[in-house]
Amino acid sequence: MRHWVENSRRATYVQQRYAIDNPNGFSGYGRNCWGITASDGPGSETIMTGGKKYQFFDYKGRGVPYGPDDGTISPWAVVASLPFAPEIVLPAIYYLVNDANLKAANLYGFRASFNLSYRNRSKKNFGWVSPWHYGLNQGPIITMIENYKTGLLWNLMKNCPYIINGLRRAGFSGGWL
Repeated sequence: MRHWVENSRRATYVQQRYAIDNPNGFSGYGRNCWGITASDGPGSETIMTGGKKYQFFDYKGRGVPYGPDDGTISPWAVVASLPFAPEIVLPAIYYLVNDANLKAANLYGFRASFNLSYRNRSKKNFGWVSPWHYGLNQGPIITMIENYKTGLLWNLMKNCPYIINGLRRAGFSGGWL
């Protein structure tokens, strides 16, 4: 498991570095605003914004550093990285909760995704926030917060013979196996 944890830690730092470098010049990206993954998006269209042409997507398997990337950020992806790099994830969570202008009352936590670069054709709004919540996104939030705090779920997994046998049958070895 050690190698998997280190790989996840490095991937978390790559996400943050990509947002800091912001090679496509998207609004909002930065040290505390990152989290690019498969997610909802504002829609499939190309729009000129600020003299630059942007291609936006609906649901898409987004990724860094090689894309695709249309400026859509998924807060849940940040929280799911908490056990791997809390020193950069905790400030990002604070920013997303307190400073990202996503403060609408929300009983279910973060929306699936948002895109501050999207401007629709009416040019009356700037930015897009998904109207949806997905259990698939909420699950990693709860799981990884608990793993960060206590390691409970990882410890349960490590002691489950069905998981151990399944991983071995799939060809995994070393680490905690």
